[in-house]
Amino acid sequence: MSIVKPRRKSRVVFVGEVAIGGDNPVRVQSMTLTDTADVESTVQQILELFVAGSELVRFTVKDDDGAKAVPHIRDRVRARGCNVPLIGDFHYNGHKLLVKYPECAEALDKYRINPGNVGSGKNHDANFKTMVEVAAKHQKPVRIGVNGGSLDQQLLQRLIDEDLARENPRGARTIFLEAMVESGLSSARMAEEYGLRPDQIIISTKISDVNEVVTSYRALAERCDYALHLGLTEAGIGDKAIVATAMALGMLLADGIGDTIRVSLTPKPGDPRTREVVLCQQILQTLGLRSFQPLVTACPGCGRTTSTLFQEIAVQTEEYLRKMMPTWKAGGYQGVESMKVAVMGCVVNGPGEAKGAHIGVSLPGTGESPAAPVYADGQHVATLKGDDIAGQFRKHLDRYVDEHYAPVAISRV
Repeated sequence: MSIVKPRRKSRVVFVGEVAIGGDNPVRVQSMTLTDTADVESTVQQILELFVAGSELVRFTVKDDDGAKAVPHIRDRVRARGCNVPLIGDFHYNGHKLLVKYPECAEALDKYRINPGNVGSGKNHDANFKTMVEVAAKHQKPVRIGVNGGSLDQQLLQRLIDEDLARENPRGARTIFLEAMVESGLSSARMAEEYGLRPDQIIISTKISDVNEVVTSYRALAERCDYALHLGLTEAGIGDKAIVATAMALGMLLADGIGDTIRVSLTPKPGDPRTREVVLCQQILQTLGLRSFQPLVTACPGCGRTTSTLFQEIAVQTEEYLRKMMPTWKAGGYQGVESMKVAVMGCVVNGPGEAKGAHIGVSLPGTGESPAAPVYADGQHVATLKGDDIAGQFRKHLDRYVDEHYAPVAISRV
């Protein structure tokens, strides 16, 4: 029984050839960490993110050199056989860059506009209008990306003043969240007035606090049918970032809210940018919304599992599955991404969990018989012994994949 509510019916937006919203899958998005003006490095990271599973890739366009580089990035990415939609992220000077460099405006598949960073006073509406008119001219969709750290201060002050004039003021944080939602909705209405269709508009209201981001998106979802992009502004570092993102996105996705997602991790030096793509996929797959690669169930270990064998085989199995997925996908293996694999460490839960998976192995715990039964679809199919249990299990895993998911059954010797 699923805890996930039916998807909120949003408008369908096409970004390049990728459909967002409506009944389409929740899409995985990521962003490069390179200097956009460095064409080759940016192209390489786009390709890495695409291979990892990112269905849309965003990069900053912050200056003349970055804007000039965009058409070259597009051309090189397409020449490598990659059709992933490319999104330009604009702050402060997007109205100038998109007009000054029409080749950049045409090369991008979508623009991201932050309504808090398009100018102040009378310039705000004029600059925003310029960017939207360029998008309408080139028929490009726009994400109106409201951020808690760069919220339109004039809008916020107006709402605060109105709240203070009330008999029972609602308080600063409530008004802050209302300003986030109102900024997104009022900007979307302006975008329609300036030439965009509703099915060319995506909204996000990103904050770094889990409770606040959930509250703002729930309010946004109740008040519009625009497609919504989910994420925390800055999730942070390490375990905290993973937990915060999983909690926020998990609650919203379980409510049926969200059409695209991004995990905004602060990477450790040397960490692959693709880590955020993998985490997006794991969140969606854990909720049962999409399947990307076989999942491995493994026990946490206890005093019955003083050997590290089950840990080593669990890690090796997960790495092997991730390594093989591109090959299986290219080979037309249907449904392998939904396969469940179990690598268990003792007799207590081992046989039961192994039987419950598509294929699983129950390794011997401390003091148990040095044998590892293998189960496929609940049936005992082999008992592994010796020093190479990992290699033996991998052969059974390969055989199971070929027999159940290959386009034409393959027999292994």
